[in-house]
Amino acid sequence: MKTITRVAGTAIAVGLALSTVTGCNSATKSTSSGSGSTKAGTIALLLPESKTTRYENFDKPYFEAAAKAACADCKVIYSNANQDAAMQKQQAEAALTQGAKVIVLDSVDTQSGAGIAQEAKTQGAKVIAYDRFVEGADYYVSFDNEKVGELQATTLIDQMKKAGKSSGNIVMINGSPTDSNAPVFKKGAHAVIDKSGYKVVAEYDTPDWSPDKAQAWMESQSNIAKSLVGVYVANDGMAGGVISALKGSGINPLPPVTGQDAELAGVQRLVTGDQSMTIYKAIKPQATDAAKAAVALLNGKKPDAKTTFQNVPATLLDPVAVTKANIKDTVVKDGFYTI
Repeated sequence: MKTITRVAGTAIAVGLALSTVTGCNSATKSTSSGSGSTKAGTIALLLPESKTTRYENFDKPYFEAAAKAACADCKVIYSNANQDAAMQKQQAEAALTQGAKVIVLDSVDTQSGAGIAQEAKTQGAKVIAYDRFVEGADYYVSFDNEKVGELQATTLIDQMKKAGKSSGNIVMINGSPTDSNAPVFKKGAHAVIDKSGYKVVAEYDTPDWSPDKAQAWMESQSNIAKSLVGVYVANDGMAGGVISALKGSGINPLPPVTGQDAELAGVQRLVTGDQSMTIYKAIKPQATDAAKAAVALLNGKKPDAKTTFQNVPATLLDPVAVTKANIKDTVVKDGFYTI
């Protein structure tokens, strides 16, 4: 068993046991899994990048553990595309060549993801859109992403008002324009901000969710930085870059800065007060749902969908806003991190 160890000197440490997956090469072997027998086979898990720490530290191990629990003899092929759409296409093709009958895909971008789904279909494989929707998927599991943006904006407004700023200038640093989720976060945030009385004086769609690019853009806005009463940032990685830029411009105290993903560094910034909120998306239920759905599709069954999204059977989980005040009741209570 592989374990993520505690990092000395940090305010929050990961407390999570990870399991590796072993599998047989047979596509016809059956294994006992709860009630009845489950046909074993090959499942591919394709994740988009490693800049966001959740994918390697949480999504992958949670998925592998759940897949093993649902089908002990199923084989999981794992690949990370490092934000390279062409690489992800090659990884999908390789997985199909190795006999994958279900592709669990968190696509690098919308267009390439649709192409991967189409290619999988031509080879008789099923596709689960994981976290990011892709056309042609057989099932979709994610979070209510418009609600994510709404929660970020609502919490930001509450915090600005608590700081005595009932109006004023804000900037918005959104996610990657090639990510199908980014415009949905943005839409949800705008739905709240646009009627709030606060003014968006500048806005940036960040290529590849890059913290460096977000930081560089924020540095380019130094002429308005001192006028800001709040900063909307779509995720924690970029929030770290934006906060560095604000500090570099001599902003003290910092205005409220949002984030998303409840990354370790982001939660630590909540503790120190540099970042004002993040969004916690409980990854374990998402990864577990995807693994169970993959095994179901492998066995010719329909996943247990709770709703539909663009006419595709789907499960959309609820995001949670996290601030310094409720860290213990959210990420700590769920065992995502320890104090």
